[in-house]
Amino acid sequence: MNRKKLRENLERYRTPFEEEGSFVQDFIELTHDDLAFVRERLQGHFTASAWIVNKRRTHTLMTLHRKLNNWLQLGGHADGHENLLEVALAEAQEESGLTSLRLVDSGIFDIDRHTIPQRGDVPEHFHYDVRFLIEAEMNEPLIISEESKDLAWIPFDTVEDLVGPNPSILRMLEKTSKSEILL
Repeated sequence: MNRKKLRENLERYRTPFEEEGSFVQDFIELTHDDLAFVRERLQGHFTASAWIVNKRRTHTLMTLHRKLNNWLQLGGHADGHENLLEVALAEAQEESGLTSLRLVDSGIFDIDRHTIPQRGDVPEHFHYDVRFLIEAEMNEPLIISEESKDLAWIPFDTVEDLVGPNPSILRMLEKTSKSEILL
């Protein structure tokens, strides 16, 4: 999925979630920026994430992010790589050690634009996060990367208790629970 294909997928992307729908056009416009896939674009840049679920759709794999100190899905910066699906899969493997990762659907699962706080000399900026639905085996050992404080399979019914009122994660959880792709 190169820049052109990403733009086409975003132009076709539909969501019933008002907040998510409100920034689709911003994602499309960002695909026209030459620096969209590098973190040096200080006002904001693309990132990619994997919403990892088990086969039975009862748990999701989440990381306690070391820098942000929040429970989040796995993912990271594109660092110049325009194929965000490949970025999401690579980040998921790197941050979990899992080898059983399987793409559920090649389409975009979710998008989210969120603010990253200033850290050192890097100013506050946006992450334009493109997310993909990934399945993995829960019985495979997990390897915690240096980017994480912890890594755990979280039961769907306790995700909200863990993340609080995070609309982005709760939206992905709702999509997972309702999606026909998962049956």
